[in-house]
Amino acid sequence: MRNKMKSFITNTLSDFFFEYETPRQVLVRNRRVAVVCRLIQLGVLAYIIGWVFIYEKGYQSSDTAVGSVLTKMKGVGYTNVTGEERIWDVADYVFPVQGDSSFVVMTNYIMTKGQKIEKCSELLLHVGKAISLVSFLRVFVPLHPTPPQGHMTGKCLVNTTKMCEVLAWCPVEDDGSIPDPALLMSAENFTLFIKNTINFPAYGVTRCNLVEGIDNQYIKSCLYDPKTAPLCPIFRLGDLVQMSGFNFAAIAKVGGAIGIIIDWTCNLDHDQSDCKPIYSFHGLYGNPDEADTARASVGYNFRYAKHYMEDKQEKRTLLKVFGIRFDIIVRSVARKFDIIPTLTAIGSGVGIFGVATVVCDLILLYLLPKREFYNNMKFKVTETMEKVSLHQTVA
Repeated sequence: MRNKMKSFITNTLSDFFFEYETPRQVLVRNRRVAVVCRLIQLGVLAYIIGWVFIYEKGYQSSDTAVGSVLTKMKGVGYTNVTGEERIWDVADYVFPVQGDSSFVVMTNYIMTKGQKIEKCSELLLHVGKAISLVSFLRVFVPLHPTPPQGHMTGKCLVNTTKMCEVLAWCPVEDDGSIPDPALLMSAENFTLFIKNTINFPAYGVTRCNLVEGIDNQYIKSCLYDPKTAPLCPIFRLGDLVQMSGFNFAAIAKVGGAIGIIIDWTCNLDHDQSDCKPIYSFHGLYGNPDEADTARASVGYNFRYAKHYMEDKQEKRTLLKVFGIRFDIIVRSVARKFDIIPTLTAIGSGVGIFGVATVVCDLILLYLLPKREFYNNMKFKVTETMEKVSLHQTVA
């Protein structure tokens, strides 16, 4: 018994290590099935080469970049409002002034000077509570209620404005009329300088939008143009607005937002000098056409106050700023040859070739008139062990 067990184990191990099994193949001489098989294989091959390798770059690994954006505005604006001349430089019309990737350039404003905290009357156009001419103390709600412009004192200025008295920064702001045309139309000729540096940590590659060939001499004279100067990092605001699909006069009046996309799509199998940025511009919201006038909350604005002391009393100059908000967005991806994704793509492609065999087998075994013949040729049917033992016993 022990010898039989030893012999069985030895034979089993010998068969496992020294015998090779291969599937049985049947050569079918059928032109229609052969054509179908080759067409499917050709389609799979086209998919692997065209889609996986050429379009999807399946032979490369990818990495996204980390980076920073620095901006700098240049230009001087001039306004003359009711005979008061004023010069506006970068420190006056850019918010914030630090040069972030998101900033606002003021193009229009409503200025309220000499405000101080005291009691005064609300404005008629912005009244939240008013006094009836019939009853001095009767309060009614207007058709279009607005938030109060200060703390309501509870007094009614019957003999003067017939409005409610408030404790507020007086005189209160009157923003019922927006200057048209915009006061800072000269902003159209302001220039924006963008410096963008990125790093692909997986490949140890650092790139800047000041690529090869862009030096100090070139920057002093260049101005971005998508055809003649696509790599110049200096942009004219009027051109930015136009390329984003907006009208400068319309967006300058009430404000808006423009997105500047810096796209870094780099193939690091080539020289690093070929890794260059591509700029694109998109109008996010604003007033690109006349239809916008019917929309709610058109434009972009915020309030900004400059505080100062006068006669030992705190005062301020309030600015309701209408401006163009610029958001600089960096999109980046770098690719480079890698053996692991290459082998993975090839392996998956070879596996897909099995689709041709499955389809052709279905045609042979279930659709063709001679399907029983092909079935007998493909599959070898053996008798069960019980039948074999029975025949041996009878013999």
